[in-house]
Amino acid sequence: MNVTVFGTGYVGLVQGAILADVGHHVVCVDVDASKVERLIQGQIPIYEPGLEPLVRENHAAGRLEFTTDAEAGVKHGQVQFIAVGTPPDEDGSADLKYVLAVAQTIAEHMQCDQIIIDKSTVPVGTADKVKAKVAEVLAKRGRTDLGFDVVSNPEFLKEGSAVADCQKPDRIIIGTQDAATIEVMRELYAPFNRNHDKIIVMDVRSAELTKYAANCMLATKISFMNEMANLAERLGADIEAVRQGIGSDPRIGYHFIYPGVGYGGSCFPKDVQALIRTAGDIDFDAKVLKAVEARNQEQKTTLFAKILRHFDGQLDGKTFAVWGLAFKPNTDDMREAPSRVLMEALWQAGAKVQAYDPEAMEETQRIYGSRDGLTLCGTKEAALKGADALVIVTEWQSFRAPDFDLIKSQLSQATLFDGRNMFQPARMRNKGFTYYSVGRHITSA
Repeated sequence: MNVTVFGTGYVGLVQGAILADVGHHVVCVDVDASKVERLIQGQIPIYEPGLEPLVRENHAAGRLEFTTDAEAGVKHGQVQFIAVGTPPDEDGSADLKYVLAVAQTIAEHMQCDQIIIDKSTVPVGTADKVKAKVAEVLAKRGRTDLGFDVVSNPEFLKEGSAVADCQKPDRIIIGTQDAATIEVMRELYAPFNRNHDKIIVMDVRSAELTKYAANCMLATKISFMNEMANLAERLGADIEAVRQGIGSDPRIGYHFIYPGVGYGGSCFPKDVQALIRTAGDIDFDAKVLKAVEARNQEQKTTLFAKILRHFDGQLDGKTFAVWGLAFKPNTDDMREAPSRVLMEALWQAGAKVQAYDPEAMEETQRIYGSRDGLTLCGTKEAALKGADALVIVTEWQSFRAPDFDLIKSQLSQATLFDGRNMFQPARMRNKGFTYYSVGRHITSA
């Protein structure tokens, strides 16, 4: 099948590459000429495990193309994916200007009946707005003879495992009530639907809400667990024992109940805020979602609060080694990352940061430039030298078994703030560390 994808971000690029890999002929359209040229050269603008070889192989085979020519893209595709960004507006609502701009572009160039697929995460009612935009442009062109359907087909990709999630989806949501469209969508996704039927067909508004509901549910689990961690810390309980106790209940499970320093990234913060805004637009008070958002914002300050207490509020002139800058492992994405909240609070207090991340160093440089008080180090060991304490913000695999003797020898004092509960408090005490984690007792040597 000939497929066109508008947008080459996390969603569009991964979806396009995966569809090409199973044999579809995919053309990805983007307005950024330099980005398109880099993609043609095999340079991937994001870090996502497994994506680079996938893009290069399918581009070399001629199944995956990149262009800025929107007209050629529209003419190519039997289906047209909209996979552009929906950044949060000032009021927290999703900004649909890029989605509607693509809808207009498609309508300006379409010469035959089209299936337009909303892959971007969009508020309930967006398909109606896309339909209205396309109909408006077709009317101006005098081409009301052209038929089209707008489908909601939300993505459920996790940054850091997006390729695997796309290759082996656990569900494929198709929001439309048009029988012919449903058959085309089944044909499109047939290579991913072989072992058992993963396709769930529903009305378009339900499909749009499903995406938000899924992300908000996961965000709720994280914020709830962080609330329990704060409670456990004050009650003298161990949140890790509690986690195992509740996770063993199959109704709860172990996924997304790890306490930490709050969620970040491009999805959870934006989607929770957007659904709160959507609820407000229809005069519904989304109390649970507001609590999820408030807890997450406060949780991002927990490491700084522990640091401030340990040093009796005297951080001016102190230096901190920070391991982990990306909002989660296996990505270079720093959008809404807890590391940013921590570093900016440390700088405000007069402290310096020596930071390391396996993948997010360039992104950190892009965000902060040559900011005074920030030193980006080439290795995690280099970040330790002369620091007053080590702070772990992101649970990268390479941080799980460090040389604790080396850490002690490089720090001015053996103090470790662990925002991801990577180590056992008793073990850290035995190794001579003052160890702070989330939802557990403070341990001192």
